[in-house]
Amino acid sequence: MGRHFLYILLAAILLAGCASNKKNDDKTRNWSADRFYTEASGALAEGDYEDAIKYYELLEASYPYGHQAAQAQLDIAFAYYKYDEADSAIDALDRFIRLHPEHPQVAYAYYMKGVVNLNRNLGLLDRFIPTDSSQRDPETFQAAYDAFREVVERYPASRYAKDAKQRAIFLHNSIARHEVHVAQYYLDRGAYLAAANRGIYVVQNYQRTPSVKDALEIMAQAYDKMELPKLAEDTRRVLALNEANFASDEYKEGEKSLLRSIWDYFGLDEN
Repeated sequence: MGRHFLYILLAAILLAGCASNKKNDDKTRNWSADRFYTEASGALAEGDYEDAIKYYELLEASYPYGHQAAQAQLDIAFAYYKYDEADSAIDALDRFIRLHPEHPQVAYAYYMKGVVNLNRNLGLLDRFIPTDSSQRDPETFQAAYDAFREVVERYPASRYAKDAKQRAIFLHNSIARHEVHVAQYYLDRGAYLAAANRGIYVVQNYQRTPSVKDALEIMAQAYDKMELPKLAEDTRRVLALNEANFASDEYKEGEKSLLRSIWDYFGLDEN
């Protein structure tokens, strides 16, 4: 008798659950695109990202060609970002860019891609206590840098270009510092050729960043260890001639710097 009662109770619970799901389904069954968008936007404004995502997804599924569809794709990307679902945010932004390449908000989509990738590997502690950004995942930083560059180069007149440029400079410097950390790691462990090559990579690819000075110093030390006095002397000469430039963190894409000119003059790439 007791077991029979448990079966009845279990069946009642399951039926109640099904009824509840049906009720929730019925709630949005006849919603218009405007109603979906209004409810989703309201949830987003209130910080209820889970409901916002749900309503935006239903909107896109029910009215994929409606006039709210494009804006909903941007809004859901922001909701995913705030909900700590970075991959879903990037997918939504990529879909928007692919489907609406001429949309007035494409610059914003690229800018948001940069923001999402810039912040995706920040922990709770990083949000409140300054940490060395160069120690974080360089792949996400590179992806963020590429997105911000798209804004600066393709949409220079957009409202996002100025901030995107500053973020790109920060990321360019951070990635360069990461490469210097790698070079120092090789140097400390006696991998002198690898250390020198990584230093060369920094000099060639991260002009006008403060890390170039550190890269040259590591190269000089590595050449000393490998008993290559000519290369060590040339590297220190480049250091001395560019001492005044190392105080600046100015970054101008595509511009040949004084350091690059001196580097070419000595023919260091040929060694």
